[in-house]
Amino acid sequence: MSIALFDILQQDIKFIPGVGPRRKELLNKELGIETFGDLLEYYPYKYVDRSKIYTIGELVGEMPFVQIKGKILSFEEFDMGPRKKRVVAHVTDGTGFVDLVWFSRAQQITKNYKTNTEYIIFGKPSVYGGRYQFAHPEVEKTEDLKLSEMGMQPYYVTTEKMKKAGITSRTIERITKCMLERISIPLHETLPPFITNRLRLVSRDTAFRHIHYPKTSEEMSHARFRLKFEELFYVQLNIVRYASDHRRKYRGYIFQYVGNYFNTFYKEHLPFPLTGAQKRVIREIRNDMGSGRQMNRLLQGDVGSGKTLVALMSMLIALDNNYQACIMAPTEILAEQHLATIRSFLEDMPVNVQLLTSIVKGKKRQQVLEGVADGTVQILVGTHAIIEDTVQFLRLGFVVVDEQHRFGVAQRAKLWSKSSNPPHVLVMTATPIPRTLAMTIYGDLDVSIIDELPPGRRPVVTIHKYDNQTSSLYNGIRQQIHLGRQVYIVFPLIQESEKSDLKNLETGFETLKQVFPEFRLSKVHGKMKPSDKEEEMSRFVKGETQILVATTVIEVGVNVPNASVMIIFDAQRFGLSQLHQLRGRVGRGADQSYCILVSKRELSNETRKRLDIMCDTNDGFMIAEADLKLRGPGDLEGTQQSGIAFDLKIADIARDGQIVQMARDEAQHIIDNDPLCNKQEYQMLWNRLAELRKTNINWAAIS
Repeated sequence: MSIALFDILQQDIKFIPGVGPRRKELLNKELGIETFGDLLEYYPYKYVDRSKIYTIGELVGEMPFVQIKGKILSFEEFDMGPRKKRVVAHVTDGTGFVDLVWFSRAQQITKNYKTNTEYIIFGKPSVYGGRYQFAHPEVEKTEDLKLSEMGMQPYYVTTEKMKKAGITSRTIERITKCMLERISIPLHETLPPFITNRLRLVSRDTAFRHIHYPKTSEEMSHARFRLKFEELFYVQLNIVRYASDHRRKYRGYIFQYVGNYFNTFYKEHLPFPLTGAQKRVIREIRNDMGSGRQMNRLLQGDVGSGKTLVALMSMLIALDNNYQACIMAPTEILAEQHLATIRSFLEDMPVNVQLLTSIVKGKKRQQVLEGVADGTVQILVGTHAIIEDTVQFLRLGFVVVDEQHRFGVAQRAKLWSKSSNPPHVLVMTATPIPRTLAMTIYGDLDVSIIDELPPGRRPVVTIHKYDNQTSSLYNGIRQQIHLGRQVYIVFPLIQESEKSDLKNLETGFETLKQVFPEFRLSKVHGKMKPSDKEEEMSRFVKGETQILVATTVIEVGVNVPNASVMIIFDAQRFGLSQLHQLRGRVGRGADQSYCILVSKRELSNETRKRLDIMCDTNDGFMIAEADLKLRGPGDLEGTQQSGIAFDLKIADIARDGQIVQMARDEAQHIIDNDPLCNKQEYQMLWNRLAELRKTNINWAAIS
């Protein structure tokens, strides 16, 4: 890169005509724009074709933004209260009449625009009193606009503060145009010819100029593709480079033996035959553990697919090789659930499994810590308490991290320091992650998927009801409880809120006690003391209460095979992935289970679509893909920690799956050919990657 070009991209935007220090300060505060380079990467969110002029006679029905040319015949002013006036300009082009309406700046309007002068008027037409009108249109003298050069007009997002200060989309358009005119030499290239030629990408300079000022939709499309690809390519190159370095630098423990622990469990204690998917995943894990490299594997599987069983069998291989294992869960409830599940699976096998959470205190905690340090504790189950400095393993060889998205990257890395060599790591999630998102957030992990449910499991039937249909709902609950089943009822809020008309747990609990006086109810929410929460949960698990009224604290870590009904009030309030997680609390036994989504009748199209998807499918991956498309990556629970959702300026992981895959393939090809990142032919790429890593993008979080 030439010094001159580098300098101009780093130049302060206050030097662009029309900006100055005050506007620069506002743009920086509101949009983070300080330099020419920042402004260059502030992309339009839409475009309107300004090359066509309609006649007034051609205006029909509801139309998008259009452009007409006509003369102002006269102005009218109407009082709208103290110091407020509505100004109406009557316009004709010979084929008809329209009105231009302004609800503010009356003096400025009548001063700026003159009668019997021809103007080009741009805006969204609407019909009022049988006549077309344009509210607050853009008005320019005919000679000031060269329509042949206008092409597609860009539109930029602006904030309320910016609008109040007079910085509109049009303002940003003008200062961006002025800046681009100042950059007289072409922007330097950041992708080598062997990539741009093969993929037929326009140059970086062309892409930036056409993304802001395309003459045609085709120019805009080529520019967007180039910029999206480049953005995703460097993200993928960073991830693939990191994964390659990691595999080369960190040798893993070699677990050669499959011995007594694994074989005894497999022959005598297996609770049910393994599915084909479970067998495949165990083979993949065994291959990793015997390969001599450290395993980093993501295990995806829907709720109830048998991930814990796979994790336990993998841990038993570590035990067979005289190493310890641990499993880290995000909540105490889930940690205790894992402990109970593992102990019930192992029955009377001579395996020392212990729990470490904040409720394990005093003498018991000291015993556990000593057992971990001297190796007598073979499997440790716990929460983030496991990564505390006081926890020192003798020979930690295998780590399971459950519901990874609830832990930060730093927490996962801290587990590595518990061992002289990094232990093998199995990351588990019951939140199905769309492939393109997994490729970006968990790109350094190998992926295994359990895509079969154990035999005997029946799909949960999901039904959508409205909140005026509760009497039939309550009758259905009674029938299920009389059959010996149990019921979850979930509310979005704990207490009534003045700001919301959503149903709340406290009021709902009192109502349900009156509706079901013959049954016993438990109540669980996040603000209860842990001991009270545990007691209420325990009563439900033991069958002492028939109905558990809760908030989403039960989304993870509750396993009650006898529960066959999940009722979710104000279901419109929840995202698809959260609804799917809640539904996963039922359908764990052999009986037919039901999930009832209760909502108000007035729903937006997007919300109705969400609830329809839930009723149509039980496939977690289909639901995750739909959720990604509806909400975007930044809104999906857990993806915020990756930092990636907010750093992408133009690419959209939800909608650009093909480009993500293309970028991944190119990045992998580069690493395959230059694993040490030192070949001259790829130097441009490594220099650019180093440059990007100095920016404020959270590169560490995605590797």
